[in-house]
Amino acid sequence: MPTLLDTIVVRKKSEVAALRQQVPITMLEARLATASPVRDFFAALAAPGPIKLIAEFKRKSPSAGAIRADAAVDEIVRGYAAAGAAAISVLTDYEDFGGSLADLLVAREAVTLPVLRKEFIVDRYQVVEARVAGADAVLLIAECLDDCLLRSLYRDIIDLGMTPLVELHSADHVSRVIDLGATLVGINNRDLTTMKTDLEHVLRLCAKVPPECVLVAESGIRSRRDVERLEAAGIGAMLVGESLLTSSDPAAAAAALLGCV
Repeated sequence: MPTLLDTIVVRKKSEVAALRQQVPITMLEARLATASPVRDFFAALAAPGPIKLIAEFKRKSPSAGAIRADAAVDEIVRGYAAAGAAAISVLTDYEDFGGSLADLLVAREAVTLPVLRKEFIVDRYQVVEARVAGADAVLLIAECLDDCLLRSLYRDIIDLGMTPLVELHSADHVSRVIDLGATLVGINNRDLTTMKTDLEHVLRLCAKVPPECVLVAESGIRSRRDVERLEAAGIGAMLVGESLLTSSDPAAAAAALLGCV
């Protein structure tokens, strides 16, 4: 039986094929000349000091359903920036997350922080789309990609001046990601095949990631106590969306995670 992740990957391939028909890759690449300058996503997370927050914007999710379907992207991300976030993540998948590249464009214009395109990337076309829209970093999910495609997309992201955030869930993928040369590594506490979340997961796997990498904990981070546990384990950054966006005041929730209130 196909998992949700399997279904999304098949859909993404179909979406990209349709996009290539509408706007050929050569036309898309021509727009790179007028793309906004790249902001250094990696440097924002690798800077000295406490754990860094990548604050996420999304409208819904398969696990939570509708979250903030009609939220104003610019208002939310400005609040995150004021709360002390180091970077912004924007979900651009429409079918399951209600997002779009338009959301990313608005976020990029609203703040001076670097912005990540959070998406199920399966094709170079999506990487070029990301840079044209102003993305400074692009997520790659190891579970979605074979070795050849993972390596190719990783290089495409770097060649366009952006930062690859390479995510994994299963311990089986740690060596693949490290062998790739990734220096920004995400460990997703949510198993995308079952959608179950366990904060302990990153704490169990973090020792397998070399200390020279910046490790990003993803999913299941809900309280200041959770953040303190991540910091104690030497984890350098965290990507948080759902617990911020389901709160009455996402900016205040972000500040609370960072210990600013």
